[in-house]
Amino acid sequence: MSTIQQEDFISSIADALQYISYYHPTDFIQAMGDAWEREQSPAARDAIAQILMNSRMSALGKRPICQDTGIVVIFLKIGMGVQWESDMSLQEMADEGVRRAYQDPGNRLRASIVEDPAGERKNTGDNTPAILHTEVVPGDLLEVTVAAKGGGSENKSRFANLNPSASVADWVVEQIPSMGAGWCPPGMLGIGIGGTAEKAMLMAKEALMEPIDIQQLRERGAESTTEKLRLDIMDRVNGLGIGAQGLGGLTTVLDVKVRECPTHAASLPVAIIPNCAATRHLHFTLDGSGAAELTPPSIDEWPETIWEPDADARRVNLDSLTPEETQSWKPGETLLLSGKLLTGRDAAHKRIADLFAAGEVLPDGVDLTNKMIYYVGPVDPVRDEAVGPAGPTTSTRMDRFTDMMLEKTGLIGMVGKAERGPATIESIKKHRSVYLIAVGGAAYLVAKAIKKSRVVAFEELGMEAIYEFEVEDMPVTVAVDSNGESVHQSGPAEWKIRIEEIGRSK
Repeated sequence: MSTIQQEDFISSIADALQYISYYHPTDFIQAMGDAWEREQSPAARDAIAQILMNSRMSALGKRPICQDTGIVVIFLKIGMGVQWESDMSLQEMADEGVRRAYQDPGNRLRASIVEDPAGERKNTGDNTPAILHTEVVPGDLLEVTVAAKGGGSENKSRFANLNPSASVADWVVEQIPSMGAGWCPPGMLGIGIGGTAEKAMLMAKEALMEPIDIQQLRERGAESTTEKLRLDIMDRVNGLGIGAQGLGGLTTVLDVKVRECPTHAASLPVAIIPNCAATRHLHFTLDGSGAAELTPPSIDEWPETIWEPDADARRVNLDSLTPEETQSWKPGETLLLSGKLLTGRDAAHKRIADLFAAGEVLPDGVDLTNKMIYYVGPVDPVRDEAVGPAGPTTSTRMDRFTDMMLEKTGLIGMVGKAERGPATIESIKKHRSVYLIAVGGAAYLVAKAIKKSRVVAFEELGMEAIYEFEVEDMPVTVAVDSNGESVHQSGPAEWKIRIEEIGRSK
């Protein structure tokens, strides 16, 4: 029999969320380091280097790996012999732990959770509530797994009830290209097979909490249907050539995790949930003796990866930018941006669309003529920071607004992450605009290029307000040029062929 004190549980949740905000799991870092060593694509290798350097900087600076500090997911295995000394429910205690972690003044985390999701979508302000999963098991221990799941990867989840005779591997591999790069590969795939619809989704999420061990499996050889499936999917997905950030390369996934459950004879439920380059989770156990003691990893676990901008990178002055200059940029070219850069993402774009629909003008301070807009929702600054971690958000969510923005605001370019849809690429081509990408999963590194920050409009939207950043040598890549040529199409296509050639030469 063990008694868990309310404060011990709450403080353990809070400490774990702070911990995973700036410490990657070391198995993930080692797998990413191995991928960097193997990578032959210059663009993908550069992106992985930025992710690794960002991770090391975050660990040393104790600041978030990614500006999207996630929706909190907590798995509890509660021993039958566990008692509680608490006047709060499990949900209330979990939420209090989240609240403390996300409002910690030493390392404020971004509040991303909105209530009334089908209506007003008002931010809860403290990232509550957590998503809580519980299981009662034998014993007198409380096993806790805490994760912070980014929206970019969560949005790429897939589910299907396949014909029982269908190939799970075929279906999974078919889904990956349609997921694009918004989930920030390289990462992991969690796959749930069987049970019912909700059970398959839950198993896929739980699978992502397991350690990366695909190389050990490959070395010893598969011994079960599930292990053979993991290796088959891993090889076939990496064979697609999607690569880091969707730029084309050898590594799209670092591991594939599969969990199974018996299912109805007429059913084959299958779920996919990816984990991104900001993989964050932690496991600990409470036995009634106090709060969890979380040991920081050794910084020696991180590879000695030093990222520096390409010596041939083109420097761009945003304050004197002209359409003629942007039209000289080529797909895949590295740029270093300096000057004033306005931000805006989902809610801000919706506000602008509503203003135009009502015949009104943009707010004071929002002049997008010959300007770039950065799709970002930054973390609040602490200490002497101009802004907290401020990496890009998934750009496809802004696709529905892009033609309006290019038509009515004088905007000449956008900065975000991942691919754009076909209609948006056509709009970019029509307006002779450009689309640039920063590396998703390198938010702390990107923020170091932001020297000043101020809110210029829609302050009530919090992290979704329009900011004006002053940046210095902010690294970006030309993803879609003014002729509509996209590296997210050409890069993977090229590397799919190269990987096939490498396979034939072995």
